[in-house]
Amino acid sequence: MAESENRAGMVQIHELNSEQGTRAAQAVLGRFQDGAAGCASTVAEILARVQAEGDAALLDYCRRFDAPDMELSGLRVSPAEFAEAEAQADAGLRASLAFAADRIRSFHERELPDSWMLTREEGMITGRLVRPVDAAGLYVPGGKEGSTPLVSSVLMNGIPAAIAGVKRRVMVTPPNRQGKVHSALLLAAQIIGIDEVYKLGSAWAIAALAFGTKTVAPVEVIAGPGNQYVAEAKRQVMGRVRIDMLAGPSEVLIVADESAKPAFIAADMLAQAEHDPQALALAIVLSRSRAEAVERELALQLPRLKRADIARTSLQERGQIFIAPDMNAAIALANDIAIEHLELHLAEPWRWLPAIRHAGAVFLGHYSPEAAGDYVAGPNHVLPTMGTAKIASALGVETFLKHISLIHYAPEALRGDAGHIRLLAELEGLDAHAASVTQRLNES
Repeated sequence: MAESENRAGMVQIHELNSEQGTRAAQAVLGRFQDGAAGCASTVAEILARVQAEGDAALLDYCRRFDAPDMELSGLRVSPAEFAEAEAQADAGLRASLAFAADRIRSFHERELPDSWMLTREEGMITGRLVRPVDAAGLYVPGGKEGSTPLVSSVLMNGIPAAIAGVKRRVMVTPPNRQGKVHSALLLAAQIIGIDEVYKLGSAWAIAALAFGTKTVAPVEVIAGPGNQYVAEAKRQVMGRVRIDMLAGPSEVLIVADESAKPAFIAADMLAQAEHDPQALALAIVLSRSRAEAVERELALQLPRLKRADIARTSLQERGQIFIAPDMNAAIALANDIAIEHLELHLAEPWRWLPAIRHAGAVFLGHYSPEAAGDYVAGPNHVLPTMGTAKIASALGVETFLKHISLIHYAPEALRGDAGHIRLLAELEGLDAHAASVTQRLNES
């Protein structure tokens, strides 16, 4: 059957080895976006204003875009608001949040690295101290009208910071029109021990965390997802503070053989597509009949979704199904794409795992949906997107740690290394470096 652009269907279907398939694959490979076009100058103005005006700018932005009646004293969530959220808490939600928190904590506890030292016989000690940053800012979207409270983001960002030993964890999240934070977000914060929460969103929240104001003390690390203004603000303050990553729209790639169930593939593509109209849902299959079966399932399942319009836009504008000639070609393309979420719907997924070089997270087998990773599996769901899985890793305990080098010389050890130090220093024209060694040798 000749390849069709399939424009009237749910997604584009391409034979991988065709001219159209090659163009489509190249478009996916080139999806990296450096910053958010159209908002960079606006974000720069917001950052500069918050840095110059502090709380006054924060309050103005909050009133203009979120809560018109907000007062400066109300920017921080009060103990009474936490107590109200606690009283409203649903027992089932509390249990699920506690379950997820326990899974996430037990996974990330294994990431905590040790400090270490290396001692040489001549009296030299080198090593590395592992220390947490003093404060971390956690951006959490959701809670406003028309949005959903992303409680999982509270857990995924806050728990690794706690395990790292960060003493001050600060959460920022946009309030609703009434100046309230969604009770579920406050419940999640309570469960993991966060009590410093500010009703701030968008780029001004990032500015407050990076520069500090009278109300909001600055932090050293900023983590958490957000819209294009949040992403661009993080990009612009990067260097002054550490950020977790520059994230783009959420992504999934499903590699499937003939054992895969089209209904499962479609369900997982839709689970990604419902995030955002710009979300990227991809699949690689081995036959046209399997591709068309997946498309039929997409059409069948889509109308059942509350966010069907969002998912439809995502699939029709960005969704792709590639038909690969064999599994080797499918895996090769998957590595080139370096997707955020890689699902292996294969009869023998563990056989192919050694061939995977680039992915944010890998889900193995037919019964390992990406949704499990979003909530309760344990590994972090803050993952590299836009192909950056080739160079970056998931958010983890390391995000909130720094490493301090240790160097100690006994007199005998310095005497042994002195010739090498002075030769290299003189080669680089740094006489004072060489002299600092000679001075000690003369003294001893």
